[in-house]
Amino acid sequence: MLVRINMTLWWALLIIIYLSMYLAATQHHRKALYPSAYRIKRGAYSLINPTFQRSSEDVNLLFEILLAGMEIQGGEMLIPDEELASLRSVEKLEVICEDVLPKRLSDIRRLIAELAQRRQPLSWQDFERTVLTLVYTTQTLARVSSPQQREAWTDAVIQLFKAVQKDLTPS
Repeated sequence: MLVRINMTLWWALLIIIYLSMYLAATQHHRKALYPSAYRIKRGAYSLINPTFQRSSEDVNLLFEILLAGMEIQGGEMLIPDEELASLRSVEKLEVICEDVLPKRLSDIRRLIAELAQRRQPLSWQDFERTVLTLVYTTQTLARVSSPQQREAWTDAVIQLFKAVQKDLTPS
């Protein structure tokens, strides 16, 4: 009788441990890579979890904006081409670049750590934001002069590039 109770307790404990591990794993996959995408300060509901690319035209426009010399400096997006900058669809790109992308090296390192742990492909929203974070990180690296800062930002660029490459490589 005592052995039966001990076995029942053993199985119950094993099931509880398994369920807690399962819940922790599922919550890890639901964790947002870009939590600030859900805390937009501009007040418009349509800007909650913003994405820029919704069609092939948007992809072409982003490519054109990047070729025109778009820069993300000090939390602000600058597009030298006034015609491109004045397009209404660029508003969401501004929100993403100014409010969603991580700007501090510590936040970018947190993102890199979370990307390294992922086993699933990125959602298209997270892929877009990761590529834009890579653009921002590369532009920041070009402006940094301190050797220690240069090394830290270079490592961040390499790790973000590897994350994008991993996501594009079929498994």
